[in-house]
Amino acid sequence: MSESLDLRLALAETELENPVLPYLRQDRIPHIWCPGCGIGSVVTSFAEAVRRSKLDRDKIAVVSGIGCTGRVAGYVDFDSMHTTHGRAIPVATGLHLANPDLKVVVFSGDGDLTGIGGNHFIHAARRNMNLTVICVNNFTYGMTGGQVTPTTPSGANASTTPYGNYEYPFSLPFLADAAGATYIARWTSLHSRNVTQSIEEALKHKGFSFVEVISPCTTLYLRRNRLGDGVDTLQYYQDNSILKHGADTRETAIDFQGKMLVGKFVERQKPTYLDAVNATCAKLIGDDYQLYGKTPPEKEAEKKAAAKGKKKAAK
Repeated sequence: MSESLDLRLALAETELENPVLPYLRQDRIPHIWCPGCGIGSVVTSFAEAVRRSKLDRDKIAVVSGIGCTGRVAGYVDFDSMHTTHGRAIPVATGLHLANPDLKVVVFSGDGDLTGIGGNHFIHAARRNMNLTVICVNNFTYGMTGGQVTPTTPSGANASTTPYGNYEYPFSLPFLADAAGATYIARWTSLHSRNVTQSIEEALKHKGFSFVEVISPCTTLYLRRNRLGDGVDTLQYYQDNSILKHGADTRETAIDFQGKMLVGKFVERQKPTYLDAVNATCAKLIGDDYQLYGKTPPEKEAEKKAAAKGKKKAAK
């Protein structure tokens, strides 16, 4: 880390500076997000989660696609990549495979992630790729005209469905669960502390972790549906969010202006994609195989050395 960054972090710790400012590119501020939009709140939660996790900032990479949420990569002070529409996950996958020591985070909106990028989403979850995916779901394509997305609730108005959406929407926690994700949580932008905690857990989780944050699009979705402003929506979240940790993800569908389940729904462990690659190649090639990480003999030697060290310490 540079001396200037060390100083900024020290100031933040002494409460002379906002503790999340060192994680943001302040030269890019003010941001482009509309008043009442929840994306800024999610970015604040992400920065706070990184601060709490004490992860090495030089080993974190943020990848995003196109859209309002896609602009996140340009505002966070980490190595970041702003990719093409729907392609954040394949780029993040390549980045992780090229450097498995990186903690790769994907920021994406509902349209970018599960519309044009839906195929990549389900296969990364199926493979249990070691990625942290944060989806800010505002039920619309907020930057490109307010079109219907795969999560727009049935009956809701969009520019491409002016008489109400007649399609069945995705429940993203259910989709992620069915595809094979090993950590799944959903909150709203009102639940900032819970969002922070879930992102911190997701960052530490080994495998495909998915955090959905329901967020208002004040400019297009709320206006088209005559739902008031951002404050009205936060009140709606307060009144209609039902906390249910461990809920069956089949129950997590969202109706237009109906109740919504929030909480941590899934947390399980299973081999990641690279774990499976290593195990298969070691079986086929032998113990001298080394492509990702350490060979089985090296790992075994480390375990024995650690066990011997514990015995000595006990004496």
